[in-house]
Amino acid sequence: MTVRVGVTGAAGRMGRMLMDTLVNSALDLSLTAALERPGSALIGIDTGALLGTDASGVVIVDALALVVDSIDVLIDFTSPTASLENAELCAAHGVAMVIGTTGFTPDQEQELLARSAKIAMCKASNFSMGVNLSFKLLEQAAAVLGDDVDIEIIEAHHRDKIDAPSGTALSMGQVIADTLDRDLQTVAVYGREGQTGPRKRETIGFTTIRAGDIVGDHTVVFAADGERLEITHKASSRVAFARGAVRAAQWTAQQNPGCYDMQDVLGFREAAESVR
Repeated sequence: MTVRVGVTGAAGRMGRMLMDTLVNSALDLSLTAALERPGSALIGIDTGALLGTDASGVVIVDALALVVDSIDVLIDFTSPTASLENAELCAAHGVAMVIGTTGFTPDQEQELLARSAKIAMCKASNFSMGVNLSFKLLEQAAAVLGDDVDIEIIEAHHRDKIDAPSGTALSMGQVIADTLDRDLQTVAVYGREGQTGPRKRETIGFTTIRAGDIVGDHTVVFAADGERLEITHKASSRVAFARGAVRAAQWTAQQNPGCYDMQDVLGFREAAESVR
């Protein structure tokens, strides 16, 4: 059965990439709704006009309530407040969600988790398959190198990104902290200035760069005396995120209510369980 998909932020860079990936995907998916913020000059425009294709019959609307019954899953790359509002409506109508929004507070995370009791929800800081593979590599590196190394995470994004560190960098830090049985809230250091004193071994450091049009670079450094290991992922196009999100949409639409992530979509978590 064809999965009907809605996309938020349709006129933005990520929204257009998502729609383009959807309509050209070999997966059994169909773009049936596109949303933009109220007041946008593009409300009422056919999505085909945005993508440079023939008219699709799907016009951009400014409210999820207008189209929620025409979709099976919503791909949401917006803001924490907007994502929570969309999650409430999706939960009420049984519509699954794929959420790429970052910057949620702990309380907002709990609100989202509550909504997943009614619908399948795939939430990830990064939908790139390469990044999600790197999470597994980081877990392995942390388990092997353990407390014998200093760990630093360096991330770079375009000048318009509004949250820092990136959600992906924080996820990388969480993977490492969980593997080493550390509390990330306690050991994380976000930038350094002045007389900081000697570095504590349990610290996980974060460095943020905002410049130009960098799509997304992440490097994790495991530094010991005499050697260091660096695990790096660089995104050159948002298409990497869009492909993963579209794949997640098809997968999530077929799941029972619950909170999932790309590790579930790609089968990494299932594979890890079978190894144990």
